[in-house]
Parts: sequence; C-alpha cells; structure tokens
Amino acid sequence: MRKPSLTLFAAAVIHLAVNQYALAADIARRGYPPPVIIPPPVPILYIWTGCYVGGNVGGAWSSVDVTGVGGVDFSANNSDFAGGGQIGCDYQWDRWVVGFRNMLNATSLSNSGNFSTVPFTGTVNSRTRWFDTLTARGGYLLTPQVLLYAQGGAAWTNTDITFNSGGSQVGDLSNSHTGWTLGAGVEWMFAPHWSVFAEYNFMGFGTQSGTITGCAGTCVVNPNADGNVQDVLAGVNYKF
Repeated sequence: MRKPSLTLFAAAVIHLAVNQYALAADIARRGYPPPVIIPPPVPILYIWTGCYVGGNVGGAWSSVDVTGVGGVDFSANNSDFAGGGQIGCDYQWDRWVVGFRNMLNATSLSNSGNFSTVPFTGTVNSRTRWFDTLTARGGYLLTPQVLLYAQGGAAWTNTDITFNSGGSQVGDLSNSHTGWTLGAGVEWMFAPHWSVFAEYNFMGFGTQSGTITGCAGTCVVNPNADGNVQDVLAGVNYKF
C-alpha cells in the first residue's frame, strides 16, 4: 500500500509543476508586462514654505541735509554698526518664493557740524537710534537651495536733529517718522530649516520741517531736513 501512495504523491507534484510552468510560459507568450516595482518617495529636504525667525548684523550709513538755517546748508554723512532681528513667512510655488518680513535694527549713527552766518550761529547734530522695515518679498530659486530676491515696503526710523546756539539747544526736528524702502539679496538654505542671507536696503524718509528761535530770541529760522538710511546686512534664519 505504501508504494502506490508514494507513486500517486509524486505524480501529483509533477502535474502541479507542469501546470505552473505552462501558465508561466503562456503569460510570457501573451506579452503580459512584468510587475512594476514602485520605489519609495524621495524626501524633499529644502522647503521654503513656512515662517521663520532670525538675527542679523552689518553696517549702516545715513545722509542728512539741512537747509533754511540763515542761508547755510548742512550735510552730514556717517556710518556705524547695525544689528537686530527679523521675523517673516514665505510661500513656495514651483521655483518662485513670495512672502513678507519685519526687521528691526538698532544703530548709533551720529554726526555734527557748525554753521556761522548772520545773525544765526551754532551747531546742528543728527543721531539715528533705530530703523524698522515691513516689506513684501519675491524671489526666484536659482537652485533648490539658493534664492535670489527683491523686496520693498514701509520703513520707520527715530532720527534726532538738534540745533544749538549760544551754548544751549534752541530747537529740534526729533521724532519717529515713516518712509519707504527697497532692497535686494540672496539667501542660501544650507540645511533643512536653516538659511543664511546677505542683502542691501535703501530707506528714504522725506523732509522734516520746523521753526527755530535763536540769536537770544531775536531771529527765527525754518529749517528743512532730508534724510535717508542705507544698510548692508548678513543674517541667519530658522524656519519652522
């Protein structure tokens, strides 16, 4: 009884193998495509969409032109350190990136000069303590990691312009005022979430006007002051 059972088992195995071979041959003959192996998705490491915070350092310089003081014009050009922080958000569409940013920087730009005319004599001093910009930004990705951008918007500054005559202050044009700004730069995302940038900005603040009584109260002048600030900065951002 054992021998016929073994014979039947062997025949069944051979029959199954022959059928599988015939099925494979039929699939190959009919041209069925081979199974498709889908590779796992490649992670995108450099994503510009999101918000960020960061810091910056650099240099700033300002120009203040004062007119209307006894017919004498005064110009002050000075430069100093600038530094602060920024916060903003970006949105990436294909190779384009758009967003907005607020940057607040402290500085210590100051200068002074003397004017001597009849009847008004004295000194004029200018000092800029800080400037703030709120800008829209748009740029193009030269590579997935390198963004070339331009920006523009509103700017604010605190610039004091004081006038002294006879050893005492006789007037000032000191207040925080609003202007405009334009700039451009390049940003490099050197690691996921981290980037560094370098940029240039110009800020124009228009004309301030006032009235000053000098000459021991015997003369009145109406000065006008035109001012602007420029900066070159480098900084780092963390995107979250």
